[in-house]
Amino acid sequence: MIRTALTLSALLLAGSSLAQTTLTVYSGRAKTFVDPIVQQFERQTGVKVNVRYGTDAQLVAALREEGARSPADVYWGNSVGALGELASEGRFTKLGTALTRNVSDDYLPDNRAWLPTTVRFRTLAYNTSKIKPESLPDSILDLPKMTSLKGRIGWTVSYPSFQDFLAAMIAKYGEATTKTWIEGMKALQPKDYKTSNVAMLEAMRAGEIDVALTNHYYIQRVNRLNYPIDTYFFKAGDMGNLGNATGAGILKTSKNQAAALRFLQALVAKDAQTFFLSVNFEYPVIGNILQPTTMLPYADVVKRSPKIDPTVLPKNIEKAQKLLRDAGLL
Repeated sequence: MIRTALTLSALLLAGSSLAQTTLTVYSGRAKTFVDPIVQQFERQTGVKVNVRYGTDAQLVAALREEGARSPADVYWGNSVGALGELASEGRFTKLGTALTRNVSDDYLPDNRAWLPTTVRFRTLAYNTSKIKPESLPDSILDLPKMTSLKGRIGWTVSYPSFQDFLAAMIAKYGEATTKTWIEGMKALQPKDYKTSNVAMLEAMRAGEIDVALTNHYYIQRVNRLNYPIDTYFFKAGDMGNLGNATGAGILKTSKNQAAALRFLQALVAKDAQTFFLSVNFEYPVIGNILQPTTMLPYADVVKRSPKIDPTVLPKNIEKAQKLLRDAGLL
């Protein structure tokens, strides 16, 4: 382990020899968040970066199909579930402490197979002109009991973060409880916005729904537009507040390990972390980044999230998807 850490430390110092290298990144993250970082990295290092965009599911499938022939050097994922799947298959190079020592360990996997780059939290958005927060339940498990919200709830069942949330629910409470929750929610006739949280909150603004299961940063975005929408966190430790990281890992099959490591280093540098926060309101994974006053401090919000081992999520993703299919929701 010490030898690996020392090797990776040496690679971090190899920037001057990286010019003329071409790095291939498979990104489940949108171009809006990736391209500015890539352009800055190219300017600073002389490395040419080719990015293949797609959903996490598409890119994971591509990596499996390509195997050792894959041109990918870095996988930059949008969810813990996808990153965990690839890590469980042994596809990532282990990262040394030289890279990870300044990164919050709340979402850093114990095996250091991949690096968290930002953190998002599940939450409940509500229309402030229609809903009083004190009327909302303490636990997401009790949301199906809110019959007054029948036909007024929004969710995005095809969205990776929602499926990660269900996978975590299975890990903590089991399939039977998760199935009961899904069936209870279905009885409330929620409106499904597929993978578009943006469309869902626009629908809330238009009065089509009153509450929505989403990630915290979507609410922060519309707050800039003065929408009548606010954030509701369930009680501390509740599954409805689940934290979920984006992250990146270096493929073992990469022929550009030094450049790939330098790219990961750039993702957790202060300028990149500030960019992710300012553009998308995602929580940084390093300290000393000034956050908007509209966001709960990271130290507070992380305490609201349940403690779930991210390595258990991949094996539960398919179970979650099956429960959704069985309920006629996928």
